[in-house]
Amino acid sequence: MFDIRLRSLKDDFFDPCCRFIPSQITPYHVTAAAFLAGLLSCYCAYLNSPLLSAGFWALNRFLDCLDGALARHRNTASDLGGFLDLLGDFIVYSIIPITISAGQESTIRCWQAVAILEATFHVNNFILFYIAAISEKRQAKDSASGKELTSVMMRPALVEGLESGVLFTGMLVFPGYIEGLCWLMAVLVSVGIVQRTAWVIPALG
Repeated sequence: MFDIRLRSLKDDFFDPCCRFIPSQITPYHVTAAAFLAGLLSCYCAYLNSPLLSAGFWALNRFLDCLDGALARHRNTASDLGGFLDLLGDFIVYSIIPITISAGQESTIRCWQAVAILEATFHVNNFILFYIAAISEKRQAKDSASGKELTSVMMRPALVEGLESGVLFTGMLVFPGYIEGLCWLMAVLVSVGIVQRTAWVIPALG
């Protein structure tokens, strides 16, 4: 919900950091390091080590912002880099609730909450990627016909990057509340699904 508003602040913070990174380190290296930090965070969550898990999660978030900033700073941004960045994010996001719940030896009710949350992720991702595909198709069609390029831009929803980060942080720091936080996040993501669907249907029609 606040990602667009905070983007300029994020760029102002990370752009100066890029000057101190050796040229031998590429954005791909940073992306790989971010993914590794995310996996270590999940592993520590499974071991029921909240402090270590939260520390690696904070490192993951820092590096996840840094790789894109570094690519833009060096004018080496690419579709492959964006793909690998998102792939790593989605893997870590999906594993976090599972590893926390496994580390807590959770009840069936807790696993049900995790399953519902994962299902909302699946539906939300379908909406995002389907709209991206339609947008690409429309751009190609308009370009071939000589028309002005148009795109279907996805509007902000209740839960985006910042809100997801806060909720995942809460899960990692307070693993005993994993069930309630999963239900909370599932509800918020579902609200975002309804928001985007309500906007997408008339936009595509």
